[in-house]
Amino acid sequence: MPKANINDFLAFLAVARERSFTRAAAKVGVSQSALSHTIRQLETRLDIRLLTRTTRSVSTTEAGERLLQKLGPRFEEIEAEIEALSELREKPAGTIRISTSDYAIETIIRPKLKRFLPKYPDITVELIIDYGLTDIVAERFDAGVRFGEQVAKDMISVRIGPDVRFVVVAAKSYFNKHPKPTTPQELTDLSCIALRLPTYGGLYSWELEKDGHEVRVRPEGQLIFNSIFQVLDAAVDGHGVAHVPLDIAAPYLTSGKLVRVLDDWCPPWDGCHLYYPSRRQSSPAFVLLVEALRHRER
Repeated sequence: MPKANINDFLAFLAVARERSFTRAAAKVGVSQSALSHTIRQLETRLDIRLLTRTTRSVSTTEAGERLLQKLGPRFEEIEAEIEALSELREKPAGTIRISTSDYAIETIIRPKLKRFLPKYPDITVELIIDYGLTDIVAERFDAGVRFGEQVAKDMISVRIGPDVRFVVVAAKSYFNKHPKPTTPQELTDLSCIALRLPTYGGLYSWELEKDGHEVRVRPEGQLIFNSIFQVLDAAVDGHGVAHVPLDIAAPYLTSGKLVRVLDDWCPPWDGCHLYYPSRRQSSPAFVLLVEALRHRER
């Protein structure tokens, strides 16, 4: 049997993990047709089908799943060892993938990267906006960013931002036409602008708390977004009530475009934390980035 090229197995792993030739081709940087040809050649060399293809999906056969489970971890070990060689270089290098939110990117990460990246031109930081509670290990992220209370106990957690206070706001023009709520229950009579959590397909429920009593409000209205900044903009435009971080709403509150309500139901939250697996072998580049993002009280 002719020997298969290592690149052929890497191509197979990409398709098997992504469950899509289109996404896998984009990830490995080749055309979809070239990737499909590579997989067919690999199956011919091995004389066994590895993938089941339909017009809508791609899945592994029993043989393909076995190959994925056996080869995947070994290639990850090889990649980790190659990345660790950067320790022998004069300058730290490598790509660091982080699952985070647009809020954390704009208010915390991007301002700090402005100072960090020019110092280390061989380090690449890839930021993926994701409001779902993604499994960073399964999705092969180096780290994730969540509010402190959302970080799993088996993860190493580093605070990268101050405490965050969410506020309930709406445009002054909206409250000219609708009564201001005095209790969380009254929000059900108003048009609330929702934020979708794509991983689970559901809407984010507003978490309000007063004197130890927590109330979750499921927003209902005409608009749903998957970006907190779009939620804020919609509130400024007068489309309804929003639940957003105070720091991004502050300029509109100061100008009078937005009005706060239910303030006594909006306590501060534990701020953003960078988290990663405790068993992760941290590269010099990753260690430097963590220190650059670490929150320091002024």
